[in-house]
This record gives sequence, structure tokens and C-alpha cells, in this order.
Amino acid sequence: SSGINAELPLRPGNLVVASYFFLVGSLALTAILRPVVGMIPGSSLLLENELYHLKFNKGANVYLECKFDMLHVVSMALSAAFGVWYLMKKHWLANNIFGLAFSVNGIEMISLGSVKNGCILLSLLFFYDIFWVFGTEVMVEVAKNLDAPIKVVFPMDFIEKGIFGGNFAMLGLGDIVLPGVFIALLLRYDVSKGENSNLYFYAGFAAYILGLAITIGILTIFNAAQPALLYLVPTCVGIPLLISLIKGEFNSLIAYNEETKEEEKADEKKEE
Repeated sequence: SSGINAELPLRPGNLVVASYFFLVGSLALTAILRPVVGMIPGSSLLLENELYHLKFNKGANVYLECKFDMLHVVSMALSAAFGVWYLMKKHWLANNIFGLAFSVNGIEMISLGSVKNGCILLSLLFFYDIFWVFGTEVMVEVAKNLDAPIKVVFPMDFIEKGIFGGNFAMLGLGDIVLPGVFIALLLRYDVSKGENSNLYFYAGFAAYILGLAITIGILTIFNAAQPALLYLVPTCVGIPLLISLIKGEFNSLIAYNEETKEEEKADEKKEE
């Protein structure tokens, strides 16, 4: 989970892994494409909105149950076609789109529970990332040799060779998802205050861009693997906390707990 400057290898042994990511990547991309397909003018007229059910069961035991509509079917067909391109060409753009699809779904599904939990988790991962990148070669070797969309890559020789560049800088999906989950939590805190302001979310988002820029800068200068969380954690956690201190909301921010808020909303509904 670090910025790594390396060549992406093509290994026959990665075919099984690639096939697996073709399947799960297509599903992840479908979840993102469905709302987009639904916004296309006329899609509601051309596609049925009726919900279909697919169930795999044996007697009373239900092993798998899916609910989908025609928008899902069209989105899945587009995602599968894209997945074929990924399997055949292994282009870095296809890798990145699948990787970002995983990241978006991960940020949507994962919840830290509270800001305090987020601060503790990211602080621990700060040291974890430093150890595995600077202390061992394991993470670097995995990122170099595993030909799968577990990272976002960008050719460092893009100016010279464009999209056909081959010398890649890499960013692990964990370096996107983990700070992203924390920034999403900041957005929910903004909403919970009811002030029609997303200050902490925008601060966290800007902090992520700043941390990423620092990572790329250090990577370019030293031309060596860098633990991205070494730069992302101080910015993504430090800047929002600093703003909360300035605004006198530090205790409120640290005490924010999603589960408590959900319980309060549930109690209000019961009272109504």
C-alpha cells in the first residue's frame, strides 16, 4: 500500500487471479454504472423498472438471492465487456477503473463507527505501512508481481509515451479506501450538525490531495518506494482536527459516533 516505481510484469500464473478480479470487478463496476445508466435520457422508457428475483435454494435453505432490474442487466453487460478488455489487454487504464470501482464500493460499505476509532485505526496503519515498506521487501514485491487491480497505477513516462508508458508509479487501494472511509465519516459529521456546511469533508478531501501530492513529490525525488500513509495520515487526520481546535469543536468531533446517532433517530421514530 505504497507509492512504488516499477514495471508491471505479465505473468502466466496471474491468469487465475485476473479471472477472479474480472468477475468481482464487473460486479463492482455494475454497482457504479447502474445509477449512471439510469440518468441516460429515455432509459426509463426503454428499460423495464420491474424487479426480478433470482434465488438458489434447497428446501428451506436459501444459499443465494439476488434482486435486479433491467438497468442492472445493461450495466452488467457493459461492465463485462469492459472486463474482457481488462483480461485481454491488461491495460493500466482498465486496471485503474476496476481499482477505483473497488475503492468506491469499499468506502460506501465500510464504516468506522466513530471519529475516535478512525483516528486510532489510521494512526496504527501509519506505523504499519512504514514498517512493511521500509522494514521489509514484502509489500513492494507483492505490489510489483501481483498483476491485479489492487492498486492504481500511472506511467511516470506519460509525457514521453502517453498512455503507452511502461514505467509505473503505484498507489495501493488501501491508501485510497482507508483515508476515504475517514473522510466519508467527516461528511456524516458535517451533516449531523445540521449547519448546511461540509467544512470538515472539504478539509479532509483537500488534505488527502495534499498528502498525495507530497507522496508523489517524495517518490519522484528519491525514486524509491514510499509508504503513502506516512504522508496521508498526518494530513487527513491532522488538518480536520486542527480546524476543530480552531473552531472549538474538537470534543464534539472526537465524540461523534454513527451508531449513537442511528439509535437516536430510531428512538425519535418510535416516539412519533
